[in-house]
Amino acid sequence: MACSRTCSQVLGLSLGTTALFAAAANTVLLLPNWDVTYLLRGLIGRHAMLGSGLWGGGLMVLTAATRISLTGWRYGCFSKSGPCQSMLTALLSSGLAFLGALICFITSGVALKDGPFCMFDVSSFNQTQAWKHGYPFKDLQNSLLQILLVVIHFINSFLGLFCSLCEK
Repeated sequence: MACSRTCSQVLGLSLGTTALFAAAANTVLLLPNWDVTYLLRGLIGRHAMLGSGLWGGGLMVLTAATRISLTGWRYGCFSKSGPCQSMLTALLSSGLAFLGALICFITSGVALKDGPFCMFDVSSFNQTQAWKHGYPFKDLQNSLLQILLVVIHFINSFLGLFCSLCEK
């Protein structure tokens, strides 16, 4: 049981740190150059406006991380509960963290597919320049290449992690 408690302590602190980074990253997306005028004028991409880094990868994961860490430390309301209740709470907290991270991951994947929200030239040949804000690469099929490369890298890293544990 001591190994499980130590793992819960480390995982809780690690998840809490990543939750704070996710919330900070979403905040930076909402306030480019720390200027609120982009947000007020509606010049922020819809994926950033969803705020999945704030409420999904941030708040949901931070709440779960706190519960997981408290389970590991056997502190507060978990100090007098039995091991089964503590592990059930840790399991439910893990599910909450997984759901929050999954929401943030899916939103990020769609954002990668659509490309950046920026100002681009929409004029055709021999016309005056016309600029608009939007997703210039949204209709390209090439943006799926990024997701494919990320998935391949993830699988490679995942296999490398477990295969390197087997090496002496």
